[in-house]
Amino acid sequence: MTTIFEAVKDFLQMSLDNEPKNPLHVGEVMSCWLYLATMDEAAVYIQIGLNTTTDDDVKNILKESLNQCETQGKRFKEFLKKEGVHLPPTSEQRPNSEPNSVPLGVKLTDDEIMNGLSIKTVAAITACASAVSQSIRNDVGALFTQCMLEKMKFGTSLKYLMRKRGWIKVPPYYYPPGLPKQ
Repeated sequence: MTTIFEAVKDFLQMSLDNEPKNPLHVGEVMSCWLYLATMDEAAVYIQIGLNTTTDDDVKNILKESLNQCETQGKRFKEFLKKEGVHLPPTSEQRPNSEPNSVPLGVKLTDDEIMNGLSIKTVAAITACASAVSQSIRNDVGALFTQCMLEKMKFGTSLKYLMRKRGWIKVPPYYYPPGLPKQ
């Protein structure tokens, strides 16, 4: 049975093969530029997290996310260079440091690191979905679709670890007035 993801992939691939390459429109450029900046800045945040945590599970998921950010960032850098678009300026990469040497008042907790990573993951998924819906060129849509699916898959692992450790921040429950009791 064909999944929705396979159907989208097949449609985009078929369309990519026959599509004329018009220049990127300003929205596509902005989406690509912003997503690349987001991946580069997320990589710096993750490096900071790696420099402050001593938890092996947190380190593993941060390394997985860092690899994903670097891979996706590389895809966008190559794509934007090929299209003649200047790359966004981003923060400098962080050197490795000893987590136990970071002062407690400066050090992020594992809970804070993971919730920050969760927010960045959700923002990336939302940015990809928005960019796909605004893309006219199929290659741009395919690029964002691939990144979105990768982020969604990663988000599942992230949510599992956060739920296991009790780190998920849950907003207050909403009980509408007049709701029948069950």
